[in-house]
Amino acid sequence: MSTIRQLLAEKGHEVFSIAPDATVYDAIKEMSDRDIGALIVVEEGKPVGMVTERLYAREIILKGRASPSTLVREVMDTEMIYARLDQTVEECMAVMTAKRIRHLPVISDGGLVGLVSIGDLVKSIITRQEFTIEQLIHYIRR
Repeated sequence: MSTIRQLLAEKGHEVFSIAPDATVYDAIKEMSDRDIGALIVVEEGKPVGMVTERLYAREIILKGRASPSTLVREVMDTEMIYARLDQTVEECMAVMTAKRIRHLPVISDGGLVGLVSIGDLVKSIITRQEFTIEQLIHYIRR
């Protein structure tokens, strides 16, 4: 089974963030520019929340709020669930499914070391399954 450590070694550890006093418009623009679905909200060097495209749809669009005048801190999700480097991809997939979330920040020694999405986990599982299938085909053809 693959671990989050292995996944991040392939994917990279870069985490994009935004300040809680930035506007939601700035957050959405940043996500669009980087083609990502979530930003970690960081204050004084510490993660304090997350803002996502889903949250934007629910907290801004559906509630008729204006993204240029709404601060990230007003809508960010502060109840973040974290992954650890030693957790398996399957464990994280189960957590994300159970909690109905699409992004998991990864912590190690109290610090933020990465962010994984449901897409990252699915890609990892598919890659491993493709390898297993290929090995089985070679075994059968012997």
